[in-house]
Amino acid sequence: MLAAARAAFAERGYDGASIRVIATAAGVDPALVHHYFGSKDKLFLAAVEAPADPAELLPEVLAGGTADLGANVVRLLLRVWDGPTRAAGLALLRSAVSNEWAARLLREFLVSQVLRRVVGTLDLPPEEAQARGSLVASQLIGLVMGRYVLQVEPLASATADQLAASVGPTVQRYLTGPVDLRGMVPGTP
Repeated sequence: MLAAARAAFAERGYDGASIRVIATAAGVDPALVHHYFGSKDKLFLAAVEAPADPAELLPEVLAGGTADLGANVVRLLLRVWDGPTRAAGLALLRSAVSNEWAARLLREFLVSQVLRRVVGTLDLPPEEAQARGSLVASQLIGLVMGRYVLQVEPLASATADQLAASVGPTVQRYLTGPVDLRGMVPGTP
């Protein structure tokens, strides 16, 4: 089931893959998929071997309100990556760098499970939300690469609070501040 799910999510994306399609590819009844995984979200997280479930973690990010969203996103990211799931996260990230299939799965994870949920709390047109979410993704991926993979100092040894104070405002601006989205949003020059 997981192999069929990985293939479907990589090929069709999160929104395009259905439990029925995955079950058919795996040669099982859709009820069996629901029995083992409960929901499409849980199946997706298992398929990508996600280090954490964003649905369980995002309420704390959103609890601070819109004004603290950038710093809270950075704090949560660092808490997850500094915890016991770091090895799984690094494996997924390193695989995504060298393997297009893994890159598609990681991209779907970031877009459908994390960014869409965070940006979805803001009152933005869909195209603008997608553009802002991609800017946030670039910042978070860069932070993870610099801190955990390349171990660039002093980034690698900075505290979570220091990084939330330094990187959080940039994430906040990408989410709610003035950003030049020309060419990123349809209809803009």
